[in-house]
Amino acid sequence: MPLFMDVHHGMTGITADQLAAAHRADQAIEASENVHFRQAWADPDSGTVYCLSEAPSPAAVQRVHERAGHKADEIHQVSLMV
Repeated sequence: MPLFMDVHHGMTGITADQLAAAHRADQAIEASENVHFRQAWADPDSGTVYCLSEAPSPAAVQRVHERAGHKADEIHQVSLMV
């Protein structure tokens, strides 16, 4: 299944607890879209959050994020990893 990195902007000051709660919210509903959120990272100073997922499409990733209450601003397919 393809990998996707999505980006959220405007989350300045996000805490580790808030990031974990958002990640759990995605994971709670991900199966409905055949998505698996693998990991999330955040930079509280810039307000940028990154999520790595396996999914059938970017639209499936976005649907989960929207239902969890935090729509992604960008979604990019990841074709190469080392």
